[in-house]
Amino acid sequence: MIGTPDPRAGTGGPLRRFLRTPGAPEALRRAAWVTVAGCAGFYTFAYAFGRRDMALYAMFGALPLILFSSVPGPPPRRTGTLLLTLPVGWALVTAGTLLAVRDWAAALGMLAVGFAVSLLANGGPRTAGPAPAFQLYYVLPCFPPYAPDALPARLAGLTVGILLTALVDRLLWREPRPVPYRTLLADATEATAGYCAAVGRLLAGDGPPEDVRSSREAADRALTATLLSEVPPDERPTSATPGDRALTHTRAAVRHVRDLLNGIVDDRGEPVPGAPALLRHCADSLRRTASSLRPDVGGPEDEDALSAALAAFDEERARGLARATPGRLRQDAVFRQVAAGTLVAAEAGRLAAGGRLSAAWDYPGSPFAYVGVGTAVWWWRRLAVRLTPTSVLFRNALRLSLALACARLLVGVLELPHGFWVLLAILSLMRTSAADTRAALVPGVVGTVVGGVLATGMLLAVDGTTAFYAAFTPVFLLVGLTVGPVLGPAWTQGVVTVVLVLVFSQVAPPDWDLPAVRLLTVLIGGGIGAVASLLAWPRGAAGQLRRDIADFLTRAAAACPAVTARLARPHAGGVDELAAARRALFLAQGTYLQYHMEAASRDGRDLPWEAFTLPGYAVVAGGAMMLARRRDDDRPPLPPAADAELTGLAGLAAARCLATAQSLRSERPLGRAPDGAPPAEASGPLRWAAGHATSARAADVLLVAEAEAWLAGVVRAAGAAAR
Repeated sequence: MIGTPDPRAGTGGPLRRFLRTPGAPEALRRAAWVTVAGCAGFYTFAYAFGRRDMALYAMFGALPLILFSSVPGPPPRRTGTLLLTLPVGWALVTAGTLLAVRDWAAALGMLAVGFAVSLLANGGPRTAGPAPAFQLYYVLPCFPPYAPDALPARLAGLTVGILLTALVDRLLWREPRPVPYRTLLADATEATAGYCAAVGRLLAGDGPPEDVRSSREAADRALTATLLSEVPPDERPTSATPGDRALTHTRAAVRHVRDLLNGIVDDRGEPVPGAPALLRHCADSLRRTASSLRPDVGGPEDEDALSAALAAFDEERARGLARATPGRLRQDAVFRQVAAGTLVAAEAGRLAAGGRLSAAWDYPGSPFAYVGVGTAVWWWRRLAVRLTPTSVLFRNALRLSLALACARLLVGVLELPHGFWVLLAILSLMRTSAADTRAALVPGVVGTVVGGVLATGMLLAVDGTTAFYAAFTPVFLLVGLTVGPVLGPAWTQGVVTVVLVLVFSQVAPPDWDLPAVRLLTVLIGGGIGAVASLLAWPRGAAGQLRRDIADFLTRAAAACPAVTARLARPHAGGVDELAAARRALFLAQGTYLQYHMEAASRDGRDLPWEAFTLPGYAVVAGGAMMLARRRDDDRPPLPPAADAELTGLAGLAAARCLATAQSLRSERPLGRAPDGAPPAEASGPLRWAAGHATSARAADVLLVAEAEAWLAGVVRAAGAAAR
C-alpha cells in the first residue's frame, strides 16, 4: 500500500501548511487516485496499442467514479461497490451507443436514464454514491458518431478503467473515516443512560440537581450529533437494509426516552417508591444497548431484568391506586413509558447488532413490523412513498432528467461539437434550487474562462506536440486536482477545463478553439440548468419543508383520536393512521436533509424545525407503545365516561397539532402561544381515574392514566413548538 503523506513532512513550509488545510489530504488522495487509475489505462491503450477510443473510455471509466462520485464504507465494501458498477456501466454504455442513432432517441434515453439513476438516492449512500458516474456512462457514448461497431472497444476500455479504479483505491493510503453512525448512536444511548441514572438518583435522594442538569446537557449534545443533518452523507443510515432500519428505530426510541425524562424533571412530583429502581434498570438496559452498538462487543442481551422490573412496578402502581392523586397517576405513567421506550430501544439495538426479533415483539402491528421484509421489498416501498410530486427526490429526478434530455436534443439540433461537455456542465453546476444554481454558475463560468485562457495559450505554444500533452497530463491532474478543490469551485472548474482539453487533444488532433468550445458548452449547460431550476420548483426544499412538516403534523393529529379509540374500544383502528404519519415523517426527513444542503436558499435564516416535529414524534412513538401495551383485542372496552374523557383530550391534542401545522403552512405564527397540557388536577381522564381507583378495574385505571400521560405529552410538545 502506498503510504500516507505526513502533513509534518515536506521540504518547504507552504507544502506543510497546505497539507494541514481542511480537505487537502483527501483532495491529494483523490488526485493521486485519478492520476494513477485514469492515466494507466489511458496511456496503455492510446500509446501502447494505438487504440484511442478504448483509451478515452478507460479514462472516463475512472474519472467520474473518483471525481464526481462518493463510494462509502471500509475498503472491502468500497471494492465491492466499485465492482458492482461494472454491469451497470456496461448497460449504460451499450444503451448510449445504440441510441445515438437519432437525436430524439438519445434524448428520450437520457430522460429515462437521468430519472432512473436519480432515484438511486432512495437506496442510501451506497447506491446514491456512484450515481453521477452512471449518468456520465450514458452521456459519453450517446453523442455522434453513431458507432455500434465500436461497442466492444468501449466496453473493454470502461472495464479496465473501473477495475483500475478499484485496484488503486486499495493500494493508496486511506484517510481516517468519519466516526461511524453506530458509534455516534452508542454515545447518545450511553449519555441518555447517564441522564436516566441521574434522574433516578435525584428521585431517590442520592444525587444533586447539578448532576441531572449536566447529564441532560450531555444527552442533548450526543443526540444532536446523531441528527442525519449533522452526520456525513456517507455515514447516514438511510439505506433500505435491515441494519439501517434498526439503527434509525433505535435512535427514535432513545430520543423518545430522553424527551420523557425531560418531562419527569420539569414536572417532578412524588412518584411511587419503586420509580427510582425502575429508572436504574432502564439506565442499565440503555448501557447494554449502547455496548451492543459498538464494534468488537459480544452479542445483544435479552432484557429480562427490565421486563421483570416493569412488571413489579405495574404491580406496585396497582396496589397504590387507592392513595394515588392525579399528579402521581400521570407521573407514574410517564415512568412506565420510559421503561417501555427503553425496551423498544433495546430490541431495536439487538436488531441493529445482528440479533433476531424476540418472540415478545413478534405480533401483528408490532413496532418491528419491518423485520422480515426483504431489502428489495423495503426499497420499493420507500420508493413508492417518494413517487409523488411533493417528494424532493421525485422533483430532483424529474428536474435533472428533463434538463439533460432538453440539452441532448438542443446539442443535436445545433450540431455542437463536444456536446458531451454541455451535459457535464449541467451535472456539475445544476443544484436543487434556483438560488443555489445561480451561486454555482458564477464561479463555474469564471473558472472555465480562466482555464480556457490557460488551455488556449498552451495549445498555441506547443502547436499540437502530442508528447507535451502526454507528459503534462499526469502532472496537471495530480497538482491541479489537489489544489483546485481546496481553493474553491472556480479553481475546480478551471482545472477540469484544462484536463478535458489535455485528454481530448490526445484522442483527436487538437484545435486551438477547443477551449472556446468548452466555454460555450459550459454557458449553454449552465443556462439550461439555471432555467430548469427556475421553472421547476425554484425554491427547492426551502418551500417544501414547511408543507412536509405540516403534513406530518396533520397525519399525527389524525392518529391521536384513532389510537385513543383503539385503546378504549377494541378493533377501532389506529394502526393505519400511525403508518400514514410515519410515511409523512419519512418524506419530511428527506426534505430536511436537502434543505440543509441548500445554503443559498436559506439566506442565513432558519427555524427550529426539530421543535416543530416534536408533537408528531410524540404521537408516533408514544402511540406505537400504547398500542403495544394493549394489543389484546379480547379485552372489554373502557367505561363510557373514561372513553369520553380520553376522547376529549385526544381532540385537544389533535387540535394543537393542526394549529401548529396551519401556522407552518401559512408562514404566520400563532396569535398567541397556546397553553400547555392541563395540570394533572384539572385533567378529566385523571380525575376519572383517581375517582374510580377502587371501583373500576385496575387495568382500566392504569390504562387511562397512561393514555392521558401520552396525550398530555403531545399537547405539551405542540405548545413548545408554537413558542
